[in-house]
Amino acid sequence: MDPSSFTTLRIDHEPGAPTASLVLDRPERLNALSRVLLAEIPTACRWIDEQRELRVVIVRGEGRAFSAGFDLDDFAGQAMEMSPRQTADLGRVAAEALTDVRPLTIAAIHGHCVGGGVVLAAACDLRVAADDARFSIPEVDLGIPLAWGGIPRLVRELGPAITKELVLTCRPFTAEEAAALRFVNRVVPAADLIAAAQNLADELARKPEFALRTTKQQVNAVTEEIAGTRRNANDADTLAAALADPESRETSRRYLAARKR
Repeated sequence: MDPSSFTTLRIDHEPGAPTASLVLDRPERLNALSRVLLAEIPTACRWIDEQRELRVVIVRGEGRAFSAGFDLDDFAGQAMEMSPRQTADLGRVAAEALTDVRPLTIAAIHGHCVGGGVVLAAACDLRVAADDARFSIPEVDLGIPLAWGGIPRLVRELGPAITKELVLTCRPFTAEEAAALRFVNRVVPAADLIAAAQNLADELARKPEFALRTTKQQVNAVTEEIAGTRRNANDADTLAAALADPESRETSRRYLAARKR
């Protein structure tokens, strides 16, 4: 497995170093989550698992954003090549790969963090946000439910009432609000984001690897009991049903038309 073969991701890692960065690398598209990018995440996580010296991985976006969410143009332009169910399942598998990868993961979030980008950030162990980060979950306005195991991930991070509010209203929220809701661990100035994430990664990497791994496994096991994500393979079926629903299809059409104005 050769990390240089990735076309939408980049792994920054010095051989032997205990930390690395997994970079969403589609800056011209604000790191929108295409099917290729989603498919490359599990492959990257398998490579990371093989690097036994790695203890902490920073997950971040190249350019002006963490991620603008699901790539709607990719979905609309190539819908016949992959079924809606297969497309939805790529996101679920990618999120689960980030959750299960052996090293600790730190999401370093700046700029837009939208929809599926929020789900990927939620799949990481810790989250550091720049003060310019802006979060939103627009799926309902797009006429589709939040998939990829996003609902249980958000419920266990935010609680049911806040999850319902943010998902149903689709309103944006700031890094400061995300911190107040305990979705992010800390907020730092935008210029300091990478350094702050790296400092946290270095601090954690100096700790015993067995204790790091065990703590991650224990916390993940407890959160699965609180609101499990492993039964969400049917998210893809729900998405497919929404795409066949006339009202949902019309809502999606209006949303996409508004984006092109």
